[in-house]
Amino acid sequence: MTSHDTPQPEQPNDPDLRARRASSFGAVAAAYAEHRPDYPEAAVRWALEPALQTPDEVLDVLDLGAGTGKLTASLVALGHEVTAVEPDDGMRAELVRALPEVTALAGSAEDIPLPDASVDAVVVGQAFHWFDQERALPEIARVLRPGGALAALWNTDDTRVGWIAELGRIVGSPLPVVDWSPQRTIRAHPDYVLLEDADFPHRQRRTADSLIATVATHSHILVLEPAERAELLAKARELLDAQPETSAGGFDLRLVTRVVRCERAAD
Repeated sequence: MTSHDTPQPEQPNDPDLRARRASSFGAVAAAYAEHRPDYPEAAVRWALEPALQTPDEVLDVLDLGAGTGKLTASLVALGHEVTAVEPDDGMRAELVRALPEVTALAGSAEDIPLPDASVDAVVVGQAFHWFDQERALPEIARVLRPGGALAALWNTDDTRVGWIAELGRIVGSPLPVVDWSPQRTIRAHPDYVLLEDADFPHRQRRTADSLIATVATHSHILVLEPAERAELLAKARELLDAQPETSAGGFDLRLVTRVVRCERAAD
């Protein structure tokens, strides 16, 4: 199970529930930092590619909606100069603890605390769907240099694997990103050009305990009543205990990382 989350069917029609879910992560920030997956290097490199003049160029990158720093860490490992912006104090504190060398600022996609044309790339991991895109897309364009890259990444479950698909049916698997189509809002915006997307295989080493802990950090689980949440997680654990692959010791959780990227149009 994945995310800061990929969107659920009820979100667009229930603004109160959407707001509760969007603000639910801070209470489980430590668990989020421990259990959520990182991002494959190939996906991160592809996300940044439009902004690079040379393969070894060091970019000024904004990780927007950075959470606990899952994507931030990947950017730092590639040698880029990274600024992380995250609205939730608890999530941002985990990022600072893990990555004290990174500048971490309070802010949001709708109000980015950076100057105009100050970054080469803006990346968003598991958070783009939480943005008010009518306000966020112009604000992102404001801080991006012309020709810079905007990329959104999502880790999604590989439901071609039978037990992963069944687990998704039990706990309420997020919608596939391709069905939500963030491309629609980006394509309609005049500040962005050259929209592309790609999928990258990914794996996360898990145990039954750690996978249940990961499931418990998803927003649609966090907003349930305690008894309902406990019942749902117990059903998920029953499934994992019944699978030879997942019932004893470690196993690889297969994921697919989807990346949607575009470029900031020239002024």
